[in-house]
Amino acid sequence: MTRFNLALRLLWRDSRSGELTILTLALIIAVTSSTAISLFADRLQRTMATQAAEFMAADLVISSPATIASEWLSKATQLNLAQAQAVEFSSVLIEHDELLLAGVKAVSSAYPLRGFLKTDAAPTETVHHSGPKPGTAWVDKRVLSALKLKLGDALHVGEKQLTIGNIITYEPDKRSDFYSFSPRVMINADDLQATEVVQPGSRVHYFFQFSGDTKALSEFNHWLKPQLNPSQRIMDIHDDRPELGSALERAERYLGLSSIIVILIAGVAIAMATRRYTERHFNSTAILRCLGCKQREILWLYGSQFVVLGLLASTIGLLLGWFAQEALFRLLRSLLPQQVAAPSMLAVFFGFIIGMATLSGFALPPLLRLKKVSPLKVLRRELEPLPSSAWLIYSLAVGIVGVLIWRYTGDLKMTATILGAGLASLLVLGLLVNVSLRLSRRLLPHLGLTWRFGLQGLLKNSRGSVSQILAFSITLVAMVLSFIVRTDLINDWHKQLPANAPNYFALNIFPDQQQNFQQDLQQQQIDGSRFYPVVRGRLVTINNTPVQQIVSKDSQGENATHRELSLTWSKELPVDNKITAGSWWPDAQAGQVSVEQKLAKSLKVKLGDSLTFTVGSQQFTATVASIRELRWDTMRPNFYMIFSPGTLDAFPSTFITSFYLPENRKDFLNALVKQYPSTTLLEVDLILRQLQTILSQLTEAINYLLYFALMAGFTVLFAAVHTTLDSRIHEGALMRTLGANRAFLRNTHIIEFTLLGLIAGLLAVVISEAVIYALYTYVMHMEYKANFYLWFYVPLTGALFVGLAGCWGVRNVVNKSPLEVLREL
Repeated sequence: MTRFNLALRLLWRDSRSGELTILTLALIIAVTSSTAISLFADRLQRTMATQAAEFMAADLVISSPATIASEWLSKATQLNLAQAQAVEFSSVLIEHDELLLAGVKAVSSAYPLRGFLKTDAAPTETVHHSGPKPGTAWVDKRVLSALKLKLGDALHVGEKQLTIGNIITYEPDKRSDFYSFSPRVMINADDLQATEVVQPGSRVHYFFQFSGDTKALSEFNHWLKPQLNPSQRIMDIHDDRPELGSALERAERYLGLSSIIVILIAGVAIAMATRRYTERHFNSTAILRCLGCKQREILWLYGSQFVVLGLLASTIGLLLGWFAQEALFRLLRSLLPQQVAAPSMLAVFFGFIIGMATLSGFALPPLLRLKKVSPLKVLRRELEPLPSSAWLIYSLAVGIVGVLIWRYTGDLKMTATILGAGLASLLVLGLLVNVSLRLSRRLLPHLGLTWRFGLQGLLKNSRGSVSQILAFSITLVAMVLSFIVRTDLINDWHKQLPANAPNYFALNIFPDQQQNFQQDLQQQQIDGSRFYPVVRGRLVTINNTPVQQIVSKDSQGENATHRELSLTWSKELPVDNKITAGSWWPDAQAGQVSVEQKLAKSLKVKLGDSLTFTVGSQQFTATVASIRELRWDTMRPNFYMIFSPGTLDAFPSTFITSFYLPENRKDFLNALVKQYPSTTLLEVDLILRQLQTILSQLTEAINYLLYFALMAGFTVLFAAVHTTLDSRIHEGALMRTLGANRAFLRNTHIIEFTLLGLIAGLLAVVISEAVIYALYTYVMHMEYKANFYLWFYVPLTGALFVGLAGCWGVRNVVNKSPLEVLREL
């Protein structure tokens, strides 16, 4: 307790003298940033996960072609799970001698368990938390125009007459399947039997929906999975809504990487502030050594101070981080869902742990120098301690960053590669900077006096200059990554979903109709995508092994092999497709196939494998020539399998395309259906609206996350400047004693810090381009393009901000009295 009391008294003395101001500020900002981002990212991800559950109208959904066992529903009841059901099927509606193929959806009274329905029966949209009542039907607007009906009219679904009650404008779980794409008619499940449409052998899909406590859902899921048959599955947002799943996955990765960037920048600031603190305590530590303190007691004395300081700063940071994320959610209230997830104490605890771990990893190496202070330091001021084991402790900081990278990438090999490449790059760049500084000594005789002293400010302590340049470079790299990745991510989303993104699909266009159909769209000046031929087929064997023996349960491969796939052929690589392995038709021979990347991974398909398909009663075989990565969120036709020309010529085919049609021109669809009665038009307006809503929310959130990285970056600048403040004060006093004026000192400082920022900026560009290439190629799965403007803006920005921060930080150097400084020596 005596030693601990001494530690507290020393800590109190240093705090009153302002000794720990920069260090405490760096700690608070580090913990505030990490806590705010941890809380914000956790709440945003859980909010988006909840909203994603709304896109399925439940927390857990079982998809089945028939009713499920009653024991399953009894088990859900035992676990206190709320239940609802939806049945979807296609039916031809006939009214006023007009025909329309519609997707009928019969829902129970508890539907939807998550989310809500919107209708437009009144001048304004109305939100509903349950579906239509028995005896009524809710319909898409196109059903009314196609069948010449209006609200309140009778609509016959099979043998049941229903009253049209509302126009559906929003349906939470509208999926990308045949039933959901067709014009919607929603009825109450109590009316289903009376329609007499669903008969034995009918093509019907049942969706059994559940919601409740997370633990109960997990238990139910674990209990249920082994009992599912091949035609049944538990639905997931990433697999069943790939256009939403891919956007959420990218956003989650960006949020995680943003946290790592802020922690890394804050860690650099902590290391620099701690370095100055330890250097200013060399003399007092030497006195303690003279009075009999042992090395371990010195380390315990200062270590306990940092633990107390860390606890206090972390507590303040937690509070500030809490308020920061609350303020951020309030600013984004108009863009976020109505129900936002509550703050998680686990996320708060995570922010606290990260703050303390960052403090330990980045502050211990400088503190270890105090342990090595010699008692002779009292007599020999130039005797500096050597950081004997500091590099061993730095591995803790590297380990923290590595764990965080692994957490957000999920790839141990990639994490090791990033860390190894990063450390190797820092070592190589450090050596290059050191060599460059040594070579620049030759310029000194050819420079003017002011420039000579400014450059000498970098050269006289080359090791310190190299460490500062690398620290500034890391900070600039982190800030550049935050800005560039954020900008490219948002631009990529907007590019994939422009204002005129396709909102209709046209299926079953016969080959003899394809040219006329295309001309009709062009005459109406309707923007359409490419026409693709389609053959329906099923994958049956891989290298003569049945696919059922290869795929794993509940995988994407299992989902794809238990149904027919849309097969197509193309001479050119489709837009938004990227070859990741192999090549696109190395020769013009038939019998080759290109497989989508995730499906290939799920099926363990490699280049050169032989795939066998069935089309009707016929079989054919194709060799895997390439693996493709594609975008599911483009609202254009996408295919798991694309064949080389000539492979599918023996099979009958139809065409598919997508196009954009404004809201005020939807009457054209009725004319199109009459002219091409065999063609099916599928509407994706609601899905598109859902996707655009969630992307706008993520975009605004990512914009605000950038500010945390910027705030942490500025702490590095000021911490770095204060690291050398004492030596600069002494040198300034000496130079003023020898006749230098304030203007001369000020100009040398401007030149020194500007050169420092310029060199750091150039290094930052090199590192940023390398990291962005690796990040886009292997993590974010985005197209990489060189950012040439960075070579101008980043060095200029680095020179400007480092120069300003440096001059501001050392402004007292030129104002302090030389006599006062020399008396303190």
